[in-house]
Amino acid sequence: MDTFIQSFMEGLGWPLLLIVFAVSIAVLGYSADTLVDLAVRLSERTGLPRVVIGATIVSLGTTMPEAAVSVYAAVMGEPDLALGNAVGSIICDTGMILGLACILMPLPIDRRIVNRQGWIQVGAGLLLVACCIPWANPASMFASGEGGGGVLPQHLGWIFVGLLIVYMVWSIKGARDVGVTPADEEADEEAKPAMRGWLIILFIFTSCVFLVGSSMILIGATKECATRLGIPEGIIAATVVAFGTSLPELVTAMAAVRKRKGEIAIGNVIGADILNVLFVAGASASVTRDGLAAGAYFFRLQFPVMLLVLGVFRFGIATARDGKLSRYIGFLLLGIYLLYLILNVTVDKS
Repeated sequence: MDTFIQSFMEGLGWPLLLIVFAVSIAVLGYSADTLVDLAVRLSERTGLPRVVIGATIVSLGTTMPEAAVSVYAAVMGEPDLALGNAVGSIICDTGMILGLACILMPLPIDRRIVNRQGWIQVGAGLLLVACCIPWANPASMFASGEGGGGVLPQHLGWIFVGLLIVYMVWSIKGARDVGVTPADEEADEEAKPAMRGWLIILFIFTSCVFLVGSSMILIGATKECATRLGIPEGIIAATVVAFGTSLPELVTAMAAVRKRKGEIAIGNVIGADILNVLFVAGASASVTRDGLAAGAYFFRLQFPVMLLVLGVFRFGIATARDGKLSRYIGFLLLGIYLLYLILNVTVDKS
């Protein structure tokens, strides 16, 4: 799909390329707005907290680009790229997207719900690292060259996919047991006609299709523009491609903040992080016999930064005042992400 889009973009002249660029941005923004509105309506219809809707149904749709890219990379014999996309997306989602959302508006949190989902988020990150460590010779995970690093085996990939199903069922069932928070009981300012639950879910996934599709087209148009302007391929890969697969989460979070539905932004990031481990990394490992390679570079930089941003998020939840995730946590998360981008360029990747 990515190759088809890129070939199509190469055949366009500048005027048509810029039109495609503008239209894809418009569709992306409208799809995100619609997705947030539908998520709120589903929350009101089912009685599930918005954060849970964001952490399950919405995040399942917005992580589709990461899953598609990683599974394709694994099948094509690039397992390190598949795992890198999953880990990098967690860092981008929590560091940049959640950081920006907090800076724009302190995000409301319900500790009962966020703690339940948040500990699964941290646990998924720790599980991924633990499963990649070469336990027969742990010291070799930092060694450069052949024999260094670790691997996420194929059989554990299937286990991750099984845990994904358990997580989805547990999240919805557990949310019903906890109950709806006062914030979730507030009706929207505008009265809207009733809509069946299954129809809302259908429209949510339709919005996700447009969200993901417009994201892929926008990435292709941006890569082609950058290439024509003479921007080096390495810079394009490190910025446009890595950032592009997290674009649905970003626009969804910004739309949620603008509509003052911050719970959906938090839920989407938490759910996307969990799905990046269980769905993206799990599905990618399950389709390759040798599993996903985790080079020494993962243990030196990628995994530590991933656990750091997850830890800072947990610290933010523990120290939240007035039931909101503060702006200083947002600045801290965004600062870590920017430092991570710098280290990606300067640290040895062998």
